Amino acid sequence: MTSAWSITAAVNPPRAAFLDFPLGHTAGRPDEAREQTSIMRAALKVFADAPRGSITRLPFQWQAEEQANDKWKEAVMAGAAPSTTEATGGEELLDDRVERFDTPQYQSAEDEQIADAACPTCVWL
Repeated sequence: MTSAWSITAAVNPPRAAFLDFPLGHTAGRPDEAREQTSIMRAALKVFADAPRGSITRLPFQWQAEEQANDKWKEAVMAGAAPSTTEATGGEELLDDRVERFDTPQYQSAEDEQIADAACPTCVWL
């Protein structure tokens, strides 16, 4: 299942079900169990029936048909807070991502302890 058509097409999976919803909502809107179940059933049908190499668009909309205008896509692409001026042309770009750090960030001290603990199955550590 995917909400990123171009990325999915680039990796060429055996088959994919595309949902034109914001990233992070590939299985449907929060607290919409009925919709999520419908989306999952439709995706499973795609996985069972779609020809190899295909990406099938699922027939669901983020907003109700009478309100659908794809405005949510503009917000996703625009960002929210101004960033520093880029060297390319001097235009100010918008970027709402949180600050990135060179060191790991944890939600709690317990998370840090778990991450730092020796893991016998984590061969890359």
